[in-house]
Amino acid sequence: MDLNNIEDYNSFLDEVLISEEEIIQRTKELGAKISKDYAGKDLHLICILRGGVMFLTDLMRNITVPHTIDFMAISSYGVGGRQSSGAVRIKLDLNDDIFERDVILVEDIIDSGHTINKILEMLRTRKPKSLQVCTMLDKAARREVEVQIKYRGFDIEDKFVFGYGLDLDEYHRNLPFVGVVNLEKYTPPE
Repeated sequence: MDLNNIEDYNSFLDEVLISEEEIIQRTKELGAKISKDYAGKDLHLICILRGGVMFLTDLMRNITVPHTIDFMAISSYGVGGRQSSGAVRIKLDLNDDIFERDVILVEDIIDSGHTINKILEMLRTRKPKSLQVCTMLDKAARREVEVQIKYRGFDIEDKFVFGYGLDLDEYHRNLPFVGVVNLEKYTPPE
């Protein structure tokens, strides 16, 4: 594979949409709010892999109440990996039982709402005490299914974004900011 096309992200970075400093500040605010809301409760965070990992890690550092974590991996993307197919398949299920627990589902981005809605339906059958959603990015302009989001990092426009956990053809999740891809300048790796 020729990585030269994606090695220098500056060649296709249209703009830094959300800076590292803004992310740090917002995760502190979300962590404080969650800590207040879940004081004295059995808080369990479920991260949707892979995109939500960076957000979960920073969020956890800012949650001051005791909590546990678990992970799910979901497949919902069709050909090309950029559009949700609407069909959700569990690739990695939870290790822990969530029965009668206060659960927050941690996600990197919510756009159409189809995937998160299906995951919430699945999790509700396991009878948690409560089930809320925390997303780093909310792309409401693309919403096709209503989703109740209790904790939201940032509202964003309908732009193709990468960085801070969000991949661009599986690369650049490690960037400390959220950037917008200039699709005219980006060539996917072969």
